[in-house]
Amino acid sequence: MEINRPQGTQSLQRGLSILNLLGAHHSEGLRLTDISRTLGLEASTAHRLLSCLISEHFVERNPANKRFHLGIASMQLALGATERLPLTARLQPIMQKIARISGDTVFLVARQGDFALCLHREHGDFPVHINTTLPGGSRPLGIGAGGNAIMSGLTTAEATAIYVRHASAYQAVGMSLERLLSTLQETRQTGFSQTVDVITRGISAIGMLVPFGSGVRPLAALSVGSISSRMGSERRQELGALLATCLAELTM
Repeated sequence: MEINRPQGTQSLQRGLSILNLLGAHHSEGLRLTDISRTLGLEASTAHRLLSCLISEHFVERNPANKRFHLGIASMQLALGATERLPLTARLQPIMQKIARISGDTVFLVARQGDFALCLHREHGDFPVHINTTLPGGSRPLGIGAGGNAIMSGLTTAEATAIYVRHASAYQAVGMSLERLLSTLQETRQTGFSQTVDVITRGISAIGMLVPFGSGVRPLAALSVGSISSRMGSERRQELGALLATCLAELTM
């Protein structure tokens, strides 16, 4: 016996599918034809749903290139939810422990398409707090320590494709494709990423993937940041060991 869906359920599902798709391609945006083809929607249906989402500010359209992006209402929802995400709640005690032991600033970042999104931050008692990354902020995978750790779980082909899509952002911090791929390989070998004076001169960090079990695509990472004079090679190794020990306590 077929159970009838409540009226409007299909439109709601399609609208949410559009938001999820735009979230995965927020930086470059998508054209109407991209959206309708990817989701298997008639162009007229996709246009009607997009018009509704635009009127409620969940989607915006760039008139210059006719591409659609997430709107301010979607951003507000995301920012309001980050502190209440199950992932954040699960990792916050571990972050607090790492911050207490190290004295430094600890970040939780999660993969959002081609980007690393900062979900939460905990400060240690060292008087200089690192504020280069704020909760709700994002940057392409591979630039920051957390994003580099996440990207190290991708294939070389996947990492290269992300670099090509956002080449200007990588070049702005002096990162060539060769350098990016080299740092990813080093991260895979050592088990944790290291960034020294990459985003902000005088700031260094290490990062490590959060273990979610075998076969799970890289989703999140923890990183520890401080002033570079406090983050010499030996201490970066010590902090890498601390991250590994604390994350080993996590049962996902």
